Amino acid sequence: MAQTFTKATWLVAEREMRTFVSTKGFWIGFLATIVGLFALTVLPTVFGGDDPKVAVVGSAAKVVEGKPLDVREVADVRAAQELVRADEVEAAIVPDGSGVKVLALNDPPTGVISQLVESPPVELLDPSAVSSDQRFVVVLVFGLVFLMFGMGGAAIAQSTVTEKQTRIVEILVSTVPVKALLAGKIVGHVILTMGQVVVLALTAPIALRVAGQQELLAVVAPALGWFVPFLCLGFVLVSSLWAVAGALVSRQEDLGSTMGLVMLAVMGPYFGVQFFFDNPAVLGVMSFVPFTAGVAMPVRMFAQQAQPWEALLSLGILAATVVVILLVASRLYTGSLLQTGGRVKLARAWAPAE
Repeated sequence: MAQTFTKATWLVAEREMRTFVSTKGFWIGFLATIVGLFALTVLPTVFGGDDPKVAVVGSAAKVVEGKPLDVREVADVRAAQELVRADEVEAAIVPDGSGVKVLALNDPPTGVISQLVESPPVELLDPSAVSSDQRFVVVLVFGLVFLMFGMGGAAIAQSTVTEKQTRIVEILVSTVPVKALLAGKIVGHVILTMGQVVVLALTAPIALRVAGQQELLAVVAPALGWFVPFLCLGFVLVSSLWAVAGALVSRQEDLGSTMGLVMLAVMGPYFGVQFFFDNPAVLGVMSFVPFTAGVAMPVRMFAQQAQPWEALLSLGILAATVVVILLVASRLYTGSLLQTGGRVKLARAWAPAE
């Protein structure tokens, strides 16, 4: 029986993959993802934003007079260092003998240095740390990839509704078990997602080189190693929800009524990490919540805010949640797939078959 179920699952997965890759939407969406990767990588370089914020101490204020800098005068060097470490200013300009020097956290502040008549010496307070610009790039890329692949799971719901609307599902379930149909859809789309992730992983070094951030690759690589398993498990999680959303209705026009919670489960992690990636406490909590861990924990690993055991624990919690959700989704999918007409209520879908 196990072999029959496995064979049936693979047959459904092959069908899903062939159907999906033959559509224009798949290739347009994938190319848009690659273009988005390049765009988000170079955005911080192209758009400089507001005038750089700097702290100045004493006589160093004369050096920045009339310069396009957002200047904040402080009492002493220690206060200036605290502002730099707190990321409230990009750099500090302090007296150094007969001249001045620039204090920065982990990267030479080229935007500040270029405004000075003579390039002063630069002292990095924490050269091993990840800069805010680097965190910004990684959060955008990780979040966008998770969002795009998560929303791409809507294809599972759409194919399920199409099969119900055209009554093809009745032929399918006479050939393969309903649970194998669900498993095959998820497996097929997970394989497609993994293939796209591999292409993006090969494209990322090119995008970083174009943006002039080659050194970022060495820092991103370990976080990427965590991001891939989190992405795969997270995709399985939302895929099972997409399948149920499709099974609960019988027409494409009604699909919107069941998609709301699934879209929230996909978009919530993206916007949550975008808003709180600079808040270690909130990000730490999010990294252990199954629906947000797929983005939050890899970002924490990139920012060196988490230990490997924390990532393993989070991955274990996510895996356990996936198992529970799959069991629940299987019950709901089986109970609603062959019911036609209006939207199937969850209680009716959960009820055992008569």
